[in-house]
Amino acid sequence: MTRADTNRLVMKFGGTSMADLERIRRAARIVAAEAARGKKVAVVVSAMAGKTNELVAWTDGVGAAAPGLYGDGALSDDEYDVVVASGEQVTSGLLALTLRNMGLKARSWMGWQIPILTDDAHGRARIEEVPGDALGAAVDAGEIAIVPGFQGVTRDGRITTLGRGGSDTSAVAVAAALGAPCDIYTDVDGVYTTDPRIQSRARRLEKVSYEEMLEMASLGAKVLQTRSVELAMHKRVPVRVLSSFIEPDENGILPQHAGTLICDEDEIVEKRIVSGVTMSRDEARITLLGLSDRTDAPADVFTRLAEAEVNVDMIVQSQARTEGAVNLTFTTGRRDARRAADLMSAAKADIGFEEIRVDDDVAKVSVIGVGMRSHAGVAQTMFRALADKGVKFQAISTSEIKISVLIDSDYAELAVRALHAAYGLDAED
Repeated sequence: MTRADTNRLVMKFGGTSMADLERIRRAARIVAAEAARGKKVAVVVSAMAGKTNELVAWTDGVGAAAPGLYGDGALSDDEYDVVVASGEQVTSGLLALTLRNMGLKARSWMGWQIPILTDDAHGRARIEEVPGDALGAAVDAGEIAIVPGFQGVTRDGRITTLGRGGSDTSAVAVAAALGAPCDIYTDVDGVYTTDPRIQSRARRLEKVSYEEMLEMASLGAKVLQTRSVELAMHKRVPVRVLSSFIEPDENGILPQHAGTLICDEDEIVEKRIVSGVTMSRDEARITLLGLSDRTDAPADVFTRLAEAEVNVDMIVQSQARTEGAVNLTFTTGRRDARRAADLMSAAKADIGFEEIRVDDDVAKVSVIGVGMRSHAGVAQTMFRALADKGVKFQAISTSEIKISVLIDSDYAELAVRALHAAYGLDAED
């Protein structure tokens, strides 16, 4: 993408910002304030908080997915998508009505009207293309376009949904199509060095690189959805995270509210060694005891997991007490743990191991920062801080800009606070 058109702006409001009519009115006032500044605005909205869960429960109540009408008779979630996509359609219409009642030109654009073109993986579709000409012409003519997040359409006209958190991805995709920056309004006023509910001395970050935000999102920070950050990085869309709990003044002017800018690393003048500490309790550890030490055994294990679409993170192999055998430990999300364990147990004889153990009383704590590329001693600081608090780690994984450790879940918050202080991230008194 070329440099964002600073006259166009995409705004996104999440479920808490759309939770009821009063919050929708507040979102409308924020949109109106940007339009009054001369911005050509498109707005992406989520469903009301809790509505998607309700709609999913309705589909569960009807029954499991059934074979589709066409093709090979495979199970299809296409009608599931029709139901769960309706939540965003409601909020799109309500916001457009609210803006019209304020005297503004506003119109809702469904995913199929833009169109937001996706593949046909119903329930977890991926965006393939967003032609921006018609939408761009509308906003340039002074129309405020309201777009339902989370939904798209296949090339043969069937409604799709993008999976949980998909409205963030919708917003970035629309911004990329319009060549515009993207402001994401949510229930927090930016990205913090860690969860302020765990560490009250956490600080809001003025800027975070795409890579740092991607690691934070994938490692437990819930501010942005991972796929939205991937898309923003790929398309070079500047993204700001802002609080929706603000009000324009009596003149319709928004207060100074910088939030956090997600941008290229080159735009960050002072690169911190560590920018943040994250924690995820959505972890489970699976250990195969007495696995054959033949060279293709691990490949056999992870091929089976990959074919079942089970994502694996940390991997540790150690010598077993039995001669000619090893112990293989890996982590996965809690929701995938039972499926992974059942898969391994069913193939026990073919894979060749003695026993399987599953432990979901674990947590993953990570430190992230682009400064790790050029600074030594980051790992030493981490392990010394944990040792001083008596926290033992069970597994480690690293990338160029992060270090993660798996620990007992009882020590997770203690570890976060210790690491936050060790890297000098605590706010000054």
